[in-house]
Amino acid sequence: MTAAAGVVDSHDDAVVIKRSWHEPDQFRVIYDRYFPQIYRYVAGRLGRDVADDVAAETFLTAFRKRDRFDPERGAVRPWLFGIATNLVGQYRRDESRRYTALARLGGDQAGGEHEERVASRVTAEGVRPQLARALVALPEGDRDVLLLVALGGLAYEEVAQALEIPGGTVGSRLNRARTKLREALGGTDPTSTEEESHG
Repeated sequence: MTAAAGVVDSHDDAVVIKRSWHEPDQFRVIYDRYFPQIYRYVAGRLGRDVADDVAAETFLTAFRKRDRFDPERGAVRPWLFGIATNLVGQYRRDESRRYTALARLGGDQAGGEHEERVASRVTAEGVRPQLARALVALPEGDRDVLLLVALGGLAYEEVAQALEIPGGTVGSRLNRARTKLREALGGTDPTSTEEESHG
């Protein structure tokens, strides 16, 4: 970890993965390092009911495929988010039903202060009805990109690695998704951070 930013060195992750080939217990480092992020992302998309199971399945899948992880193709973090996104894809109908149900509720279901403004606006529990309708209407690929950025906090390059798509595709999908959300919310972009809006 770098002390200043609290960012994990991707080389360190790759070393841990490689060690885990012969010492499987080493994989625990990856689990401990990334489970909270993966859990939050999955919970934001599918709700807490299934988040534990899907997050655990993400790491079980990663453990089984750890000998195929190639650091030349990207870092461990986006690789894990890619696995999680694929697993979320198996729950697409549940995700769509959840957003459709939230759209019918009316009123803003998010309560209190939110430190993580972006994530709280698009989580399954805290989403506003009009945002829920807009999310369910997005094409799956656009929704995946949007939520990897908004909930997962991934950079464009990480999203490209996670979904195994070109960086330009990430940008176009994100722009398309944001445009549709802005239209649905009367000009407000719930995925932009204060830094973006003032930068």
